[in-house]
Amino acid sequence: MHVDARGSAYSDVLAGLSYALDLTEGQHPGHCVRSCLIGLRLADAAGIDPGGRSSLFHALLMKDLGCSSNAARFSALFGAGDQELKAAIKVVDWPRMLQSFRFVVRHTAPGHFWLKRVWQTLGVLAHGTAGARDVVQTRCDRGADIARLLGFSDATVAAIRALDEHWNGRGQPLGLAGEEIPRLARVLNLAQTCEVFLTTYGQDAMFQMAAMRRGRWFDPALVEVLIGLRDDQRFWRRLRTADALTELRRTDVPDALTTVGEADLDRTAEAFAHVIDAKSPWTYRHSTGVAEIAVRVAGVLGLPDGTCRLLRRAALLHDLGKLGVSNLILDKPGRLDARELAVVKAHPLHTARILDRVPALAPLSDLAAAHHERLDGRGYHRRLDGTALSLPQRILAIADVGDALRMSRPYRDGLPDDKVIAIMRRDAGAGLDADCVEAFASIAERLPAVADLPAVAVVDGLKDDYIQAA
Repeated sequence: MHVDARGSAYSDVLAGLSYALDLTEGQHPGHCVRSCLIGLRLADAAGIDPGGRSSLFHALLMKDLGCSSNAARFSALFGAGDQELKAAIKVVDWPRMLQSFRFVVRHTAPGHFWLKRVWQTLGVLAHGTAGARDVVQTRCDRGADIARLLGFSDATVAAIRALDEHWNGRGQPLGLAGEEIPRLARVLNLAQTCEVFLTTYGQDAMFQMAAMRRGRWFDPALVEVLIGLRDDQRFWRRLRTADALTELRRTDVPDALTTVGEADLDRTAEAFAHVIDAKSPWTYRHSTGVAEIAVRVAGVLGLPDGTCRLLRRAALLHDLGKLGVSNLILDKPGRLDARELAVVKAHPLHTARILDRVPALAPLSDLAAAHHERLDGRGYHRRLDGTALSLPQRILAIADVGDALRMSRPYRDGLPDDKVIAIMRRDAGAGLDADCVEAFASIAERLPAVADLPAVAVVDGLKDDYIQAA
């Protein structure tokens, strides 16, 4: 297995991985890229300088880095799927009391008995403005922290942190108003909202929304710039009909000439592991745990350093597809039904599809997406058997099982290492590679200790919501 990042633009890496963020937000694939195209067009028309345009480019593509961090809270609080909630709230003028109330009533505990819906609705309303602010604060702070980890500029970090602030001061989480809001954040807010309305309702509805929210949500000057672009039908038509990534590559992209290096790919994989692991408190640190086990097992089996590096990258990104799985499923305390199980079994396919969009990471696609395959061919999603599974793929499967058994899940506590090894040995030679199992057994006692409590008890901001949802 060889991955050559030479010649790949960093813009392609960010744009391709932004599709994972679209999954988490319940948006149509390409949402972040289309938002980026709108934002860059606004920036050009508004006269934003090249340095600001570069920071804006990163902020637009990566604006949703923090989106997974409040998914579990949304789902637990409303008793509903987080993707559906997030998609629906994007078209609601939520500072307006009546619209906000209708959203809560319509989307709380859908499909449940009316009395449960009433009590759950009262619970949501009891959280009030302060509860909403906390949820947005978590998202904004997390997104800004990951943006800083990626090495983005202070302007990019500040724009992501202020993504949901509104011109009239009634946005979240800090209530910034007017010129207090970073200019790039004002572009982000307008661009992303325009993309949602354009994709959902069409061009006329998009312009009507922008006009109605002018001076409330949006900087009036930026709305005037947007209206000035109304007659460019070729731009809006291609935005709706053409492939988003292709359109971005045709644009004068700030990072187009910035070649991605091996260290950039490592840093980006680490950053997106944080996004993945924030999706559910029960998979807290799972991606980094799988990566550590995989590299240690590979070392025992004598794989070369270059292969270990690529294996680590694939391990960090193996659960990208889980960003598209509802937290009602990920955090369910009981057995999954057939429909839920089918959704879970599709997540490696989504991982592969996302990585395939990133030229520098596409060669890792088959490896990262094979973490649930088995030697007997009874795994998923491709049902590969031992004749088709490489040693790195077998190692990744072992690492995933080992870390999952050691960590707590909604339906059981984490298991001690001796029991984990016993379970894996029972499946050695049938589902799991026997040599990989023994390599895991040899390094298990040197792995970091696992907390006795479920992650839900140690992740700030989650405990209360989960108690209420139990």
